[in-house]
Amino acid sequence: MLLPLFLNLAGRRVLLVGGGPVAAAKLRQLLASAANVHIVSPDVVEDIDRAGASSAITISRRAFSPSDLDDVWLVVAAATPEVNRQVAEAAESRRVFVNAVDDPANATAFLSGVIRREGVTLAISTSGEAPGLTALLRQGIDELLPRRDLANWLRAARQQRRQWKADGVPMEARRPLLLRALNELYARTAALPEGLRAEGLGPENSNPLPSTLSPQPSALSPGEGRVSLVGAGPGDPALLTRKAIATLRVSDLVLYDALVDDRILRYARHAQRFFVGKRQGRHALTQEKINALMIRAARRGRRVVRLKGGDPFVLGRGGEEALALSAAGVPFEVVPGISSAIAAPALAGIPVTHRGLASSFLVASGHDPDAFSSAVSGLEPRGVTLVVLMGVARRAALAGRLLERGWMPETPAAIIVDASSTGQYVWRGTLGDLATGAPDVPTSAPGTIVVGEVVSVAEALCQPSTIKPHTAARG
Repeated sequence: MLLPLFLNLAGRRVLLVGGGPVAAAKLRQLLASAANVHIVSPDVVEDIDRAGASSAITISRRAFSPSDLDDVWLVVAAATPEVNRQVAEAAESRRVFVNAVDDPANATAFLSGVIRREGVTLAISTSGEAPGLTALLRQGIDELLPRRDLANWLRAARQQRRQWKADGVPMEARRPLLLRALNELYARTAALPEGLRAEGLGPENSNPLPSTLSPQPSALSPGEGRVSLVGAGPGDPALLTRKAIATLRVSDLVLYDALVDDRILRYARHAQRFFVGKRQGRHALTQEKINALMIRAARRGRRVVRLKGGDPFVLGRGGEEALALSAAGVPFEVVPGISSAIAAPALAGIPVTHRGLASSFLVASGHDPDAFSSAVSGLEPRGVTLVVLMGVARRAALAGRLLERGWMPETPAAIIVDASSTGQYVWRGTLGDLATGAPDVPTSAPGTIVVGEVVSVAEALCQPSTIKPHTAARG
């Protein structure tokens, strides 16, 4: 069993035996701890040779001698197993700890995978038996730690400790007191915007951890808050833009819609997340309250992401939100996403434009048949592709309106349901079939209707009517 221990080597003498690339890597770690390092090796690599100009380093270009251990606090042996064994035997008699790199049989001390951030140091060890696993664990824990909050936590813990010592608080009573103090800090700086609990979106709908350290937003001044209107694409996380991922990773608050895949929300690991979309015809929040929520949170210095399926400016009310933010003087940006108006047909083998068939396309909402009729009233049936979003449940009525306006019943038509998911479903037929309801089409998932000669391209490409495309591994 090992005793985990952090050593203060600042200004203390450390012996490094070896001059190869492994020794060079260990030298960087020792210099980071402000140790005075004596290197012993007949030959040294260029990195060590260049570092020798430092006043904290001396280099002896010769073989190891037991006298090199005089006045040494720690030895790092990064040489051959035979030399490491000589170092270990000489150090044992002098009661000096030895870290033998990748040689646990000759080691009495083990350097670890180290995470240093904001005054906090974490170390992971596998007793020298599995350095690769140590590196993986270090990387995984580093990803889990909040990026901007440890300094605040450390400052609060330091202040609490001084007060506890002055008050004579026993050690065993301090941990629950610290947890309470940190949660109070979180409550002050990451409290839910006013009115949010009244809308039924309290802590049970977000991701604070009530009995553990909860991530809190960065300490921004009120003028530094901002809102990002981010498009989440058609669903598959692999189709997110790089900027969308980067924006989610640094967010403090994410307000997301119903069509956003849960796996996309995992990129917002350090943020509070609230559902503000519509399910089963009911809105979690009205648009006016969503606008007020974004404005209030940004004015409190928070980095807010308004996450929408597809693209925020394609039938997503993103323009309304941008106008509200602009009127309130709140800084914002738009991060475009891949609209399902283009992605869904493409994933079904249907190009929205194709030479000789369609030189343009129109995207319309099918939410309201009357508004749909107005949108397509001047549309010529030939040479254009019609893409309808949010209209699968009203497909028969919408197709009927097109037939009334002179569209031919034999015009090719398609419906793509749950585009980009492993359960993607594609129906192909004619506008006349669509007017009868296309009864085999599921309506429980989001769907896209395509009407026009371009649908025939999928048939020419030998695309089956039901497609389950390969998607990237998810996690």
